[in-house]
Parts: sequence; C-alpha cells; structure tokens
Amino acid sequence: MTPYRIGRRAVLALPAPALLPPPAARAQAAWPDRAVRLIVPFGAGGAVDTLSRTVAQAFPAQANGQALVVENRPGAGGTIAGAATAQARPDGMTLMMADLGANAIGKELQPSLSYDPRTAFAAICHLVNLPLALVVPAAVPVASVAEFFAYARRQGDLPYAHPGIGYIGHLAQELMIRRAGLRMTPIPYRSGAEVLRSLLANETQSAIITVSTSLPQIREGKLRALAVLSTGPVALLPGVPTLAETLPGFQATVWHGIVGPAGLPPEIVAAANRVFNAVAAQPEVRRSVEQTQAGVVVGGTPAEFAAFIRADYDRWAPVIREAGIRIE
Repeated sequence: MTPYRIGRRAVLALPAPALLPPPAARAQAAWPDRAVRLIVPFGAGGAVDTLSRTVAQAFPAQANGQALVVENRPGAGGTIAGAATAQARPDGMTLMMADLGANAIGKELQPSLSYDPRTAFAAICHLVNLPLALVVPAAVPVASVAEFFAYARRQGDLPYAHPGIGYIGHLAQELMIRRAGLRMTPIPYRSGAEVLRSLLANETQSAIITVSTSLPQIREGKLRALAVLSTGPVALLPGVPTLAETLPGFQATVWHGIVGPAGLPPEIVAAANRVFNAVAAQPEVRRSVEQTQAGVVVGGTPAEFAAFIRADYDRWAPVIREAGIRIE
C-alpha cells in the first residue's frame, strides 16, 4: 500500500495553530469554570460577612457567570478559616477573605499554629481598608485624646474593651497605651457588638473599633469618637482628628482582600486578580464600602497586596512580642 502523504501546499492550507490562544491564556479565560468557595474568618452578620456577601453578589457578572459561595468559618482569631484555606487544593476553587490575624500574625499569637501565614497563602487582591476610631462612652468626661490620656493617668488601670485577643482593636490599643505611657486593663469580648454593649453599659471606658460598627451610637450621642486611626480624616466622622495628631505617625487600619492557598498557578492568580479588581470597581460594591462601612476600595496587583501584608506583619509582630499577647 502506498503511504498517504500530504503535499506542501496542503500543509500550508491547514488552519494555523498560532491562531489558537496559548495555553496560559486559555486557562485564564476559563477561570472560574464552576462555583468558587470563599472562606470568611468571621461569623454571619458582621462587617466582614457583609463585605463578603456584597462581593459575592457582584462576582458572577465578572466571572463567567459563576457563583462565589460564602462559607463562614469563625473562631481562634481567624485561624480556623486560615487553616482550612491553607490546606485546600491550589486550583482556584477555594479562596479566603483575608485579614490580619489569619493571614499575617497568626503564628505570633499561636506558636503552635498548624500553618505559617507568611508562606501558606498566595496573595491575589487587596480589596478594602476600613477605618478605626478611638471611642469612649458619653459618660466619660473627656472631649479630646489629650484629655483622655490625662483622665486615664489619673484613674489608673482604666478598663478598655476589645473584640478578641490579637484582633486589630486589641493590638492598636496596646500600642497606643505604650506610646502614651498609660496603664490600662484589657477586657476581651467575642465580637464588636459585645464591645459596644460593654461601652454603653459603662463596663469599659474605651475601645478602638471600626467606624462602621460604632457609627450609629456615635451619631446618637451614646459614644464619643475622640480620634480616627487612619492617615487622614474620615468623611463619615467630620471634625474628628487623627490619633497621629497626638501620637505622631500612629496609624492602624482594618484591611481585607482575597488570598488562596500557596501553590496557585500564576495564570489563576492573574485571572482572579482581574476578576476581583473588576468586582471592587462596581458602583454597588464601592457604594457599600464607602457609605455603609466608611471604607476605601483599594485594588491593585498580587505583588502589591503581598507587600502590604508583609509590612503589616512587621508593624504588629513586635507589639505582640513586647506585650506578651498569646492565644492559648
């Protein structure tokens, strides 16, 4: 039998393989090809859960029509959620709404933690920063940070509230106490809502808490905002100074973004980054962050988010060590 041969002209007439997109581009275009799980390290109904569900609503329109399914995994300073994400298959189908405890300082707080936040995750996109405020009950007779510091020195061991050991409100208050030379007693609670109840009942005399959590009580005159901890003023708290005006350089913020388990292929990281930047740019997401949570939409590249997380670790790890803060 004569072998079948293809002539040169016939070969030239075949479709050119170069017309097909390269494998990496095809992988990027395909992500996600099914529903994506978003692990959230806080319970339902809180500020992080609200943010996560706002993002989830806007996700399908930017992600091939696929759903983003929120899974709340609260507890242990966020590290239950962190461990679940770190152990997930690195295929882009399990992601996490990142935060300081679970994704940066967790091992400083719990040396026996099963994962190291500095190596266990792939940064994808920095979504938002949410401002913090130093607040006191209306019954506390101070109207400024300087007056509060003087009051705390006179009282000695003034009790302050925080929403959990190692959370940013706890760390920021400890740093403020050290910078200002105060003696105060931390009273831990399990949530921002419990912190509010303690302040309103005058069980504690101050807290550093998110603006969005405390804003209704501030507007009603039940709490007094003495300062915000951002680098500039907060639009929803007009006239409230920054804490840096009293303690130069002092700054702290709540931040959240998207991470996945280490080992995510670069093309999936790039595709997910494009999707979440597009989600964050949606008017309904921006409106919710700015008007409901007094926050700022950030966005940016995976490398920028990874550098931000490293910088926040470097900021808070020494505070944890010096104050001897541990989660048992």
